Amino acid sequence: MDTNVPVVANGRMSQANHDCVSACIDALLRIRQERRLLLDNGGLILDEYRRNLSPSGQPGPGDAFFKWLWDNQGNADQCRRVDVTPDDNRGFAEFPDDADLSDFDPDDRKFVAVALASEVTPPTLNATDTDWWIHRNALVRNGVRVEFLCPHLMIDED
Repeated sequence: MDTNVPVVANGRMSQANHDCVSACIDALLRIRQERRLLLDNGGLILDEYRRNLSPSGQPGPGDAFFKWLWDNQGNADQCRRVDVTPDDNRGFAEFPDDADLSDFDPDDRKFVAVALASEVTPPTLNATDTDWWIHRNALVRNGVRVEFLCPHLMIDED
């Protein structure tokens, strides 16, 4: 799950309308109730969440999700840790070696690497980051599923 999902759930992105915020809140609830969240063993994803969300669980739903995640990160029923390998060229060895992804945001490559290394092809949730949309065809071609929670915000530059 891209960090923008809980940030939008907190209402902290001006381009996200009420429907987008609601979709993000619903997605966070679904993760807690029905899914397991994937994290990297190096703690990069958790660190990014911590930089953007409050571990106290306040004041928004994204913060509450982060507190739940922090409290449950060791619970195998709620979270699964995945090994990814740093790579100087692609960011991670598990990130596809595909020229069409060469300009994909380096900060988001950890989410792709974790999804692919997990071998379960979970959907990666995205709310507002158009980079996922721009690269969607190359991501799908490489086995990455992306769930766009706010498709009306995506720009088709093809």
